[in-house]
Amino acid sequence: MKIMIPVDENSSQSKICVSFGRAPYFLIYDTDSDESKYIENTAAESQGGAGIKAAQIIVDNKADVLITPRCGENAAEVLNAANIKIYKSMNDSIQENLNAIKSGELSILNEIHEGFHGHHGGRR
Repeated sequence: MKIMIPVDENSSQSKICVSFGRAPYFLIYDTDSDESKYIENTAAESQGGAGIKAAQIIVDNKADVLITPRCGENAAEVLNAANIKIYKSMNDSIQENLNAIKSGELSILNEIHEGFHGHHGGRR
């Protein structure tokens, strides 16, 4: 199984990034080989649509699972269309979340937000 997680740094000491689309890096962890690698999130600097572009990076890297604190609806649609399961991170520790997914302790992320789409609130 290939797991991807948005992270703040390209290091095992990093924390999980609170922003999926704007995370500086993604950790790719392969449960079969027990190998980790970090890739730059080229979507992070996008003017708009960062979540959708980040979701496409997850798809392109053939992930089976995304662990993230939150995800916008457009990004979730891209991930769902590719049959990638989205799990809610339990804290900001990479290792604790990897252990939790392996032991079946993480929950599916159900609180998909509308996405920010360049808006700063006030529109409802």
